[in-house]
Amino acid sequence: MATVPQSTPEVNPLLLDFDFPPFDAVKADHVIPGIRTMLNQLENDLIELESKVEPTWPKLVDPLEKLVDRLSVVWGIVNHLKSVKDSSELRSAIEEVQPDKVKFELRLGQSKPIYNAFKAIQESPEWQTLSDAQKRIVDSQIKQAVLSGVSLEDDKKEHFNKIQQELEKLSQKFEENVLDATKKFGKLITDKKDIEGLPATALGLAAQTAVSKGHKDATAENGPWIITLDGPSFLSVMQHAQNRSLRKEVYYAYVTRASSGDLDNTEIIGQILKLRLEKAKLLGYSNYAEVSMATKMATVDKAEELLEKLRSASWDAAVQDTEDLKNFSKSQGAVEADDLSHWDLNFWSERLRESKYDINEEELRPYFSLPKVMGGLFSLAKMLFGIDIEPADGLAPVWNNDVRFYCVKDTAGSPIAYFYFDPYSRPSEKRGGAWMDEVVARSRALSRDGTKARLPIAHMVCNQTPPVGNKPSLMTFREVETVFHEFGHALQHMLTKQDEGLVSGIRGIEWDAVELPSQFMENWCYHRDTLMSIAKHYETGETLPEDVYLKLVAARTFRAGSLSLRQIRFATVDLELHSKYVPGGSETIYDVDQRVSKGTQVIPPLPEDRFLCSFSHIFAGGYAAGYYSYKWAEVLSADAFSAFEDAGLDDEKAVEETGKKFRETVLALGGGKAPLEVFVEFRGREPSPEALLRHNGLLSVTASA
Repeated sequence: MATVPQSTPEVNPLLLDFDFPPFDAVKADHVIPGIRTMLNQLENDLIELESKVEPTWPKLVDPLEKLVDRLSVVWGIVNHLKSVKDSSELRSAIEEVQPDKVKFELRLGQSKPIYNAFKAIQESPEWQTLSDAQKRIVDSQIKQAVLSGVSLEDDKKEHFNKIQQELEKLSQKFEENVLDATKKFGKLITDKKDIEGLPATALGLAAQTAVSKGHKDATAENGPWIITLDGPSFLSVMQHAQNRSLRKEVYYAYVTRASSGDLDNTEIIGQILKLRLEKAKLLGYSNYAEVSMATKMATVDKAEELLEKLRSASWDAAVQDTEDLKNFSKSQGAVEADDLSHWDLNFWSERLRESKYDINEEELRPYFSLPKVMGGLFSLAKMLFGIDIEPADGLAPVWNNDVRFYCVKDTAGSPIAYFYFDPYSRPSEKRGGAWMDEVVARSRALSRDGTKARLPIAHMVCNQTPPVGNKPSLMTFREVETVFHEFGHALQHMLTKQDEGLVSGIRGIEWDAVELPSQFMENWCYHRDTLMSIAKHYETGETLPEDVYLKLVAARTFRAGSLSLRQIRFATVDLELHSKYVPGGSETIYDVDQRVSKGTQVIPPLPEDRFLCSFSHIFAGGYAAGYYSYKWAEVLSADAFSAFEDAGLDDEKAVEETGKKFRETVLALGGGKAPLEVFVEFRGREPSPEALLRHNGLLSVTASA
């Protein structure tokens, strides 16, 4: 009698030993058993490490890095899938194991034996023999342990840990509410005259959305169309819809997202701010902004000082912007000219931009097809940094068929890094915005063969208009800038020469310096040779006309004052809420926003404005008391780019030499050196805000202010 083969239980993909994560194989039901098994293994590893720990690199730092890495790589897979392939099953699985993960992180962060071993290294005679990077690791581990509550006594520690658990839960819920509220809004339009002004790409997208929602005969020409609050759809309505009441309805929906009913984030924000303040007090700080600044370049005062300097340089220009819009809309016979509201600003800005620079964002799209843009970006990277980027699709599993995979090689043709690129908007399962994240970091300790460091791998995720029909994805100029921006982050992760995994790539870099390479790369979108190499008409192949290029450059400073104030509003509200706001006091979070907006918005926000309820950067991302970092790093990035201007942007040899220097400093050193020292090493001096104001056309304003 034949024996029936026993089916082998399926191996959980999260527990496999892989070079590239099995994104295609991980399902929601792998999450709970996979994460729990991993955490148990890590708990045992930690107990063993604590029992054998000695204040030496091989007996402390290498085993610790392996521990931390395993957690960040495996949790990173699950969290990434939640961002790009969200489902209710995945959500509840993550929700279930999140407390276990936080509990382990707290246990690790509060480990006395590890903390004491780091202190012993710091106080030992060996300290002087350590490299810069090693010293930074030791200092940072000690600081992080203190911020994780290592020095707290029993009840306080217990209270601290409760707060951490609760904060993780609240942030998760905040982000889910934003996603659900964004998803919930869909405006069905059947009458052609309601969507007048909307460009072909937007109509194509709106019809495509309608098809996906069951209107199977929807077409771009005849509808029906569905408008959503997803970036590409929302923006095109704000900029192009002639129907003012449609703009108003969509704007209202956007700024009140997640502020009512069962998706209301108001309470959650109150809880988050209250708990952050409690946590700060437990650690001996007077507010949460001080905790945040403990690991950054800036201090609260320095950040406020920079924001005020930029605010006063931007204010008069922004007032003038608003006057220009009023006058222009009046000249066009607009009934709303004397009473411009928020849903009119983008619309009339676009019309004014078109008339002033004769640039129509939509007419530019055919010149920016995704394949051409990526080709040009890769050529630029080759010229500046001496790297080759080659498609490597099929080498690594992906989570969606649209995702591309690339290999980065050095001049000798050896791989030095890899990255995934997920370009298109998928409102039903992918969160909005654009981001770069690490999959794995470069590391000597995690080398496969004991000789070569493990190579870094990155994610680059965008949310641009997908290809419609047989056309490629045609991008707005803003989307082109976004791809360059995220690629800058990816370069810093991938081109690191740092072998100590805890400070390689973007790890261990002070948060307010992390936007330097990303914002630096955006400058190249205005560089003639670079732009002309990507701006080719997708059908005819003709290059963007020279006069259009010149207009794009001229339009760069269009409304720079207003755009600068918008970022300053966000950054200032963030600092206020985390340094001065009293949760449960006489002022609500919305009062704070209205008060800050008096000095940062020429047209004050609507009384009903609830943008804070979808301000994920600070309530569900890493930017709490850190949103100012965008401006802080913009000063650094503009100044870094001015090194290329000083060398001569038309002098290819000078550009290559400066690029090499940028690569060897900003991109190579990782968190192994203080960012200010890295900057000085590249630039030869400390940073100055002058280049930023000059690029924004705001210098003359300051002179007269």
